[in-house]
Amino acid sequence: MKIIASLLTLFSSAAAFAPSANIKSSTAIRALIDDLPGATLPFPRFDPFELADLGSESTLRWFRAAELKHSRVAMLATTGYIVQASGIHFPGMLSNTDGVSFESLAAMKPLDAWAACPEGGRNQILFTIFFTEMVGEISQEGGSHYTKGGGLPTIVFPPVDFSGVKPDNLYKKQCAELNNGRLAMIAIISFCAAANIPGSVPLLAGSPMF
Repeated sequence: MKIIASLLTLFSSAAAFAPSANIKSSTAIRALIDDLPGATLPFPRFDPFELADLGSESTLRWFRAAELKHSRVAMLATTGYIVQASGIHFPGMLSNTDGVSFESLAAMKPLDAWAACPEGGRNQILFTIFFTEMVGEISQEGGSHYTKGGGLPTIVFPPVDFSGVKPDNLYKKQCAELNNGRLAMIAIISFCAAANIPGSVPLLAGSPMF
């Protein structure tokens, strides 16, 4: 009985301290948001779904890395969409075997163009994405993985040396990249919606791009 009573005492003591530990951890993670690039006006702590509370510091850094990757892809996608909608495309054939030309793809909506792309081409695109993801995940800038406080994953061709950039300037550039990427994510999803659901984006209604 003494042993059981002792164990119950220990469990009750641990339970008493658990909420306090969780509060401290949550507070530390919330404070980390202010230090990460991207915490800028007008929404320095924009987190409507409270994703920062879903895990540890490592989880938050993983979320930030995912946001950065999506931002970069969205900027490329937005630029590519505008270029294609302007009638600019590569000359010649994408696949002589399948009879698919770059001109024919440029005249299609994005999802239709992806479906019309030969399977081999789609596989090459997916492999390239997989390769860049692998390189980004195994890179350890600053001596540690980005989820452990190291630099965020970067895939830059050709490589760019940021060692001579002052910390304040680097932080401003990182904030600018994220803010531009956030706008690009809104832009590309708006383009896709306007192209596939007429009238879904009033600001783009009547645009010759759609």
